[in-house]
Amino acid sequence: MQKRRVLVTGGTKGIGKATSVAFHKDGHRVAAIYDRDDESAHNFAKETGIEVFKFDVADFEQCKNNISKIKESLGGNVEILINNAGIARDGMLHKQSYENWLLVINTDLCSVFNMTRAVIEEMRSQNFGRIINISSVNANGRLGQTNYSAAKAGIEGFTKALALEGGRCNVTCNAIAPGYTDTEMVAKLPQEMLTDLISKVPLGRLGKPEEIASVAFFLAGEGASFVNGAVIPVNGGYRT
Repeated sequence: MQKRRVLVTGGTKGIGKATSVAFHKDGHRVAAIYDRDDESAHNFAKETGIEVFKFDVADFEQCKNNISKIKESLGGNVEILINNAGIARDGMLHKQSYENWLLVINTDLCSVFNMTRAVIEEMRSQNFGRIINISSVNANGRLGQTNYSAAKAGIEGFTKALALEGGRCNVTCNAIAPGYTDTEMVAKLPQEMLTDLISKVPLGRLGKPEEIASVAFFLAGEGASFVNGAVIPVNGGYRT
């Protein structure tokens, strides 16, 4: 793959970390965004040599104001954007707070608009761009996740709509819908729930962050230049 300038949101942990590392190891210039856990992010930067940037991707102005610093670090315009940042605040709707609704919608969905808007014009003008959004198997709905499922379903709709806009400028937009993956978020689930979820995966295990990252790497490469508007499930065959 031609060496590119890559930006990964939520890029220092879990799937984002694996994705940042995959591109970096292949010789691409990578910047990783994070918003919490300074110690972990600084350790990540020290271990990998990948520069990190701290700001809230749920805030449009912060995204807009930080993109120039990222471009300076990368040595030019962002060519590949992986929108991975996401959180979960689960709860039955009749008990869910408005604050937790907004927190998940803003962090998981609005961040995709915020960061894409910050780079899309330059991608179009340079006649190249790859936008890869991380959705979820639970975009189809899961008990206690109205906020999370709504956000992830919104990402998939955003992906398909943007694919229609960018194609003439060689800017593709695709999404990956991971199943349950061995990340900090999944590790917080009760063991009984985790055991039940794994029992529904024909492969009999959680996914690995590196397995999701490898699909992102494929979508960014020349071999996927005709893939546009796709939502690719990477879930081990998981069925509810």
